[in-house]
Amino acid sequence: MMSANMCTRLLYHVGSSRLSTSFTPGLYALSASSFSLNVLHSRACSSRGRRSDGDSNQVRVQGLSSPVHKLEFQLGRLQIDGLLRANEQSVRIPEFDRRGGPSPVLKFESNQFAANSPLEDRRSTATCLQTRGMLFGVYDGHGGHACAQVVSERLPYYVAVAMMSESGLEDLEAAMETLRPVPPILQWYKHHNDYNYRESAALYINHLRVYWQELLASEEHGDGMSPDEALSYAFQRLDSDLSLEAQVPQASDLMRNTAVQAAFAGCTACVAHVGSEGIFVANAGDCRAVLGVQENDGSWSALPLSLDHNAANTAELERVRSQHPASENQTVIVDERLLGVLMPLRGFGDVRFKWSRELQQSVLENGGCDLEALNIYQYAPPNYLTPPYLEATPEVTYHRLRPQDRFLILASDGLWDELDSEEAVRLVAEHLTGVHLQAPVSASQRQLSLGQMHQLLLRRQARATPAIDLNAATHLIRHALGTNEYGEMDQERLSVMLALPDDLARMYRDDITVTVVYFNSSLNKSSRNN
Repeated sequence: MMSANMCTRLLYHVGSSRLSTSFTPGLYALSASSFSLNVLHSRACSSRGRRSDGDSNQVRVQGLSSPVHKLEFQLGRLQIDGLLRANEQSVRIPEFDRRGGPSPVLKFESNQFAANSPLEDRRSTATCLQTRGMLFGVYDGHGGHACAQVVSERLPYYVAVAMMSESGLEDLEAAMETLRPVPPILQWYKHHNDYNYRESAALYINHLRVYWQELLASEEHGDGMSPDEALSYAFQRLDSDLSLEAQVPQASDLMRNTAVQAAFAGCTACVAHVGSEGIFVANAGDCRAVLGVQENDGSWSALPLSLDHNAANTAELERVRSQHPASENQTVIVDERLLGVLMPLRGFGDVRFKWSRELQQSVLENGGCDLEALNIYQYAPPNYLTPPYLEATPEVTYHRLRPQDRFLILASDGLWDELDSEEAVRLVAEHLTGVHLQAPVSASQRQLSLGQMHQLLLRRQARATPAIDLNAATHLIRHALGTNEYGEMDQERLSVMLALPDDLARMYRDDITVTVVYFNSSLNKSSRNN
C-alpha cells in the first residue's frame, strides 16, 4: 500500500497558473415589487421537462399543477454578479508546452451554476505531462453527484495513461515498486470550489496501477494509443472499474459507501483532447461540444463536434433497440426515456440499467451500507428483461484545427436546454470580438405590431454594449438564465431565476457547467501550411 502523500502527489499535481474570482453574497432580499413566477412556467414546460433523473415526471407535474407561486424576490446587481461568478475560472496557457512545442490552446474560461443542492455537475481541465495535449471535460450527474465526482477525478488519468508509451508506463511502475516519487501524469487546473474524494485516493491509484500493468502486458501497446483509441478505451474501462468497486469489499466504510453511491448514481460525460493534431471529442450522453468558426467574411457559424445521445437522435434509438429482442421494441424507449425512466441513452454508473436484478439485490442487501442514508433504494425499471440497457462507450469524433476555428464550447445540457448551439456561438463571438451580432428575428417576433417591433429594436440597440462579464462562460450562463421569450436579456427575469429557493430551482432550471477553450490561430495556420 502507498502512503497518503504519494497518492496525493500522483493524483493531485495542480498547476500554479490559476485565476479565479469568488464572492459570497448575502441572503435573498425581498422586494415590494412583485414578479410572479407564472412568467417562468412556459419555459419550465419546454426545457425543464427534459430532465435526466428517474423522478422527473413526478417533480414536473407537482411543480406545474400547483397554484402559481407568488414569490417576490429581487436581487441587487452585486448579488447577481456574485452568484454568477462564484465558480468562474480563467486560465491562460503558456505559449509553449513542457516539451518545447507550441500550445494549441491560448486560454480557457469555465464556470458552473447550481440548480440542485448540492451541484451535481462536475468539470475537469488538465495538461497531459507525459504526452502532448490538454483534456477538457464536463460531467452531468443524476441521482446525486457521486458518479460525476468520481468520473471527473479519474477519467483524465485513464485517458492520459492509455496514451503513454510503454517506456513511460515502465517508469511509473518502477517508481511504484521502489517507492520513489512517481512522475506526475497530469497538471490540473482546479477551482478552489472543485471537490476531491481524497479519502479514496489509494483505491483510485491501485486500480489505475492495475490498468497500466495490463497495458504493459499487452504486446501491442508500444508507443501508446492514439487519442481517439485512448478516449474510447478509458471510458469503458473506468465504467467497468466503477462497477467492480461496488461489488467487492473496501478498506473502510467510507470507501465502500463512495463506491456504491458512484455505481448506483450516474453521469454523462463529454471530454475533448486538444493537441497539435486537432480535437478529439468523446461523448456519452447529452452534454455537448460545439466549435465556434469565424469565416473569411467575418460571419460566425456553429459546428457540432458531438451528438446528443437521447431520444431525439434517431440513430441512437436504433442502436439501443437493436441490442434487444424485437419483442422489446415498444418498451425499451417509453416517453422518450430509457425504459421510461432515464433521458440519456449512454452514461457512466447507473448500474440499475446494467446489472442483473440478482446482482443488484445481492450488492444492496449484503454490502453493509446504510442505503437509506446513501439515498439508494432497491428498484428495477419496468420491463427489465435483457440487461444491460445502458453503456458508457463514447462516440468519438475528430476535427483538424483550421485558422477559422476560434473556440470550443463544452457544456452540460443545462446550458443547451436554454440556448441552441448557434445562439451560444453568437454570444461567445460577441464576447470575444466586442462586436454585437444581432440574432435573427424569431417566429414569435414576426407577429409583433409596428410599435412593439420598434420597442424590440430599441432594446436591441441598448443591448449592443460591452459585456458585463470578463469570463465568456459566465456570459453564457447569464444569458441562458436571463433571456426572455423575445431573445433579449431581462434583468428582472434573471433576478428571479437566481433567487429561487432550493426546493423550487430544479423545476425551472438545471445545473449548468460551461468551459470555453480558445485556440492558438497562428499555430493552426502553420499546421495548415505544412
